Amino acid sequence: MKIVREQKDQHASLIRVTVDEKDYGEAVEKTLRDYKRKANIPGFRPGMVPMSIIKKMYGKGVVAEQSYRLASNSAFDYLQKEKIDYVGDVIPAEEQGDFDFDNNTEFEFVFEIGEAPEVKLDLSQKDEVVYNRIKVDKKMHDDYLSNYLRRFGRLVDVDEVASDEALTVTLDNGDLKVEDAYLGLISMSDEERKPFIGKKVGYKTTININELYKNPSQRASILHVKEAELADLNPEFSLEITKIRRFANPELNEEFFKEAFPAGNVKNEEELNKFIDEEINRELSRESDYLFTLQLRNYLLDKAKLEMPVEFLKRWLYVINEGKFTKEDIEKDFDSFVKMFSWNYLQKYFIQKDGLKVSAEEASAEAKQFAAAQFAQYGMPSAPEEMIDNFAKQILDNKEQSQKIYEKLYEQKVVEDVKSKIKVTEKFVSAEDFAKLAKEI
Repeated sequence: MKIVREQKDQHASLIRVTVDEKDYGEAVEKTLRDYKRKANIPGFRPGMVPMSIIKKMYGKGVVAEQSYRLASNSAFDYLQKEKIDYVGDVIPAEEQGDFDFDNNTEFEFVFEIGEAPEVKLDLSQKDEVVYNRIKVDKKMHDDYLSNYLRRFGRLVDVDEVASDEALTVTLDNGDLKVEDAYLGLISMSDEERKPFIGKKVGYKTTININELYKNPSQRASILHVKEAELADLNPEFSLEITKIRRFANPELNEEFFKEAFPAGNVKNEEELNKFIDEEINRELSRESDYLFTLQLRNYLLDKAKLEMPVEFLKRWLYVINEGKFTKEDIEKDFDSFVKMFSWNYLQKYFIQKDGLKVSAEEASAEAKQFAAAQFAQYGMPSAPEEMIDNFAKQILDNKEQSQKIYEKLYEQKVVEDVKSKIKVTEKFVSAEDFAKLAKEI
């Protein structure tokens, strides 16, 4: 067996592996013996088919399979032994010639590799990246506080409709009368609720029930009829407002603070405002971390100027996707792919260079956070710990989801590692300016 490496272009190499019968012959004979033992051919008892027939039927295919397998494994062993770093994968080369498995016993297999670029990154305090924080303004504070207080608020009776109150109404079309029907202005657009603004209890008007309650299932529920019966109803109803209720925030008294903060960590309005700002900053920090990661990624890619084997990567993508994408499809999205591919390559550089590791405990904690967030999204903000643990285990047992967890944590480790080597300057910006920065990146 002979292995030769030759330069194809500046960033790609060919690995030529020549094998002959003495290299692959033993593996071929073993495979053919297995075929003979398992062959079920009419006219012969199992295991008694002559080897000449087995070779005639399967010989060429087995030689092709075993010679390629030997050449492929030998190419990988060669790259490892010679410590040749490459990106993507080893693929058959376009320079590969034809094979004559009927008449030849020596075959040359040609593989192609994309050569990994050298990383030259000397980081110091001269390298500066801005960490943008969103400045908490009064409107942001007030909105967050209002939403927080709504958790402990209640509906109170009022005399007049002002904006998005909850109305109790009587509906009557002569054939059907429904008392205490619910009409939620909060779910309406400004234009739809406009006729009710300024109206008081006792106000009467005529409405089309199909326009007021556009959803058929909601309409049937309000009128206490089956959905199939709606078509037979006269849609013109008189409407009388019998009750107007508005959502009111709780009073900031001792009772509220005991209910909202049973641990006693917030006991007055001043401490509440401080708590709200801390909560906002905690949520906004995730946005800041994400933007900083993107900024740091771009900074490092610009500084490293990695020379990726572009043409090889295009061909590699085409080959490994087995025709799922055309070359035109790959070309269209290639710039984005190369950027992410290069960032992943840089991450591996820092992981290996600085010995970064993600422990099973860290992955488990991240999976539990993800699980808890999923439960909260579906209306279970305080899911039982056992339920969260079980869901987290399912996540980590899933190969694809587990990989995403580890990739996220490794990226965080890389970002923190790089932050310790460079100068990071914090800057407070408005929410509007932050959004512009994010959009630009």
